[in-house]
Amino acid sequence: MFLTISTTGSPERPATDLGYLLHKHPGKTQAFSTSHGTAHVFYPEATAQRCTAALMLEVDPVALVRRGQGKGRGGAPDAALAQYVNDRPYAASSLLAVALSGVFRSALKGQCAARPELPEQARPLRVEIPALPARGGTELVHRLFDPLGWDLVRAEPVPLDERFPEWGDSRYVRLVLEGELRLADALRQLYVLLPVLDDAKHYWIAPDEVDKLLRAGDGWLAAHPENGLISSRYLARHKRLTQDALERLELVRLAEADGTEVEELDNAVDESRDTEERPVPLAVQRRDAILAALRGAGAQRVLDLGCGQGQLVQALLKDPAYSEIVGMDVSVRALNLAAKRLRLERMGERQSTRVRLLQGSLAYTDKRLAGYDAAVLSEVIEHLDPERLPVLEYAVFGSARPRTVLVTTPNVEYNVRWESLPAGHVRHGDHRFEWTREEFRAWAGSVAERHGYGVDFVPVGEDDPEVGPPTQMAVFTQTDTATATDTPKEGEAA
Repeated sequence: MFLTISTTGSPERPATDLGYLLHKHPGKTQAFSTSHGTAHVFYPEATAQRCTAALMLEVDPVALVRRGQGKGRGGAPDAALAQYVNDRPYAASSLLAVALSGVFRSALKGQCAARPELPEQARPLRVEIPALPARGGTELVHRLFDPLGWDLVRAEPVPLDERFPEWGDSRYVRLVLEGELRLADALRQLYVLLPVLDDAKHYWIAPDEVDKLLRAGDGWLAAHPENGLISSRYLARHKRLTQDALERLELVRLAEADGTEVEELDNAVDESRDTEERPVPLAVQRRDAILAALRGAGAQRVLDLGCGQGQLVQALLKDPAYSEIVGMDVSVRALNLAAKRLRLERMGERQSTRVRLLQGSLAYTDKRLAGYDAAVLSEVIEHLDPERLPVLEYAVFGSARPRTVLVTTPNVEYNVRWESLPAGHVRHGDHRFEWTREEFRAWAGSVAERHGYGVDFVPVGEDDPEVGPPTQMAVFTQTDTATATDTPKEGEAA
């Protein structure tokens, strides 16, 4: 797959500024590993008058089959045969879009640390893609690109075989775009519209694709006359995700029309859902409190025990201070959702070596959990029957013995502040208990004493002077480095 981006300039404003914008030196040839091959960036020409950057993606067919399992994910046609015969090594598609986002990540975001003024400057651009699938033909290419400010949109059909013109044209076009735009805008348009024209994606479509679509479409998608078609194709025709995207795009359009921020308009819409929305910000506060405690402990290798759908694992991955992150859960479905959230199939090699997802139960000791700096049990203990807690206690504090253990659990005293929660009810139907602050402190203190840990308590959320915080967190720090001698009670699993 091949794509070139060219610009012109002058001695006062040299075309080689393109190298600063792309964060790739014009004098070097660079290669980047992707999940499906190798992306090469080089400059066929680089002078003050004209500069061209080329991105060539070499697709590894074996990696493509292994990662996609030959299923044509994203709705690719002829799925059974596609793993053996396909056009992906040659024609621009979602593979090239993913390579664009990985190789030119800073340029897509409009960031340039060395020359921060450059990303906001529009400049003459010429983008050329020799082979681009266009399901809808040249007419669709114009419908998609004409409203975006390009002075020239040329889509030349590629004949099936030049020797036999009577065979007609293929579904491929040679695309040329020319106009004066910000580079970030041009790259975001390509990132979205390449897979839209191909009408297929090579990877599984998860709910986070809506966020990616809106980020890349910021500033142009909401007002685009074909935003419905773009959203549907980009999201592989998933109706629920497409509806979500269109609703959020309409919110953006209304905010722009009112001259206000989306957040202000969104808050106005959600005012009627007062108490129902409280758990969402509390979840964010809880995650922030955990991250702060892990940073304070200097942890580098972290266990998320009962990781669920991987929200905390995802947050940890964003911080390079964590060299190894393990998420463990007993639920296979939760782990599958976590894998989709983390985009494990598309993750680069360097990032993928930092994270693992394991199926396991804290009802058993597990040698895989030994030797870590910290373990997190966020909203886990209340899902076990109280008589099973000694088993969990031994598996974590007695066997795995990380230097730091963080445990969060609801504070039942705070439940009276939830107007939507009936009196005497727990916050979740699967909670086997919810403790008062005194009960939690008594349990945590006895665990710490038995296993050689000190313990501190941190409020999470608003600390109400009468009933305390909505969530309580215990921070256990190992004081005795010797292996604990306690064993599970007779009859319990070890």
